Amino acid sequence: MHAKSESAQPRQSLLAKVSTGQWLALVFAVLALIFVLSNRGKVRIEFLLVTVTSPMWLILLIMFVIGLLSGALLTRRKGRAPR
Repeated sequence: MHAKSESAQPRQSLLAKVSTGQWLALVFAVLALIFVLSNRGKVRIEFLLVTVTSPMWLILLIMFVIGLLSGALLTRRKGRAPR
């Protein structure tokens, strides 16, 4: 008789296979979705000579991306050795 190697080990449930990082990502995604649904109202932004009307969540997302890019650029420069 052949003993199956699969039956010797108990199977992990799908929830047990999810890492802590994946759980955190899921929580953040749900929070982001709630944020977007809560901030669907339009806002008017005036910057220099330009006026833009857009949903609040889009404006905040754009500002977040600008901050993220700025931080990435500053971090890269900081990590390089001076010439």
